Amino acid sequence: MYHSRAALFKVLVRVHDVYEHIIPHVQPEELATYEQSKAADLSLWNRLDAAVLQWIYGTISNNLLLAILLKDDTAHAAWARLESLFQDNKVSRATHLEEELSDLNFENFSSIDSYCNHIKTLADRLEDVDAPIPNSRLVLKLTGGLPEAYSGTVDFIQNRTRFHHLRVVALA
Repeated sequence: MYHSRAALFKVLVRVHDVYEHIIPHVQPEELATYEQSKAADLSLWNRLDAAVLQWIYGTISNNLLLAILLKDDTAHAAWARLESLFQDNKVSRATHLEEELSDLNFENFSSIDSYCNHIKTLADRLEDVDAPIPNSRLVLKLTGGLPEAYSGTVDFIQNRTRFHHLRVVALA
């Protein structure tokens, strides 16, 4: 989830031409140009940075906000702390998500669509923490959790010569 939200946020800052407020330039020439334009109108830079910082604060949960909130902060520093929070917690989050996937039960869902979507969401979140689940395991989880009413579909899916992506299986 972090990677998808970060990707969307990066689109937002690129649209408004303030990307360097969260991801600074690393090439010496670009950095020098950026620092010159920043110094030329520091008041504008501070206003834009505050706007980006406000966007960051407005798109995260209260718990995350409290974890990264500092007085007189910059957008880049807040972004770096937020990114660090997600990188530091990868192993524990992966363990929790894998447990949730293992404990998943079709009976807790109102439809096969919601069951499939939840499996897919968990798979995406596991990929976000660098713990991807092979499609074959996801398909087995899906088919193994379905009630007897879906036995024909389960047999069809499990007798295929190769496993397909979970989205394809869900449409079968």
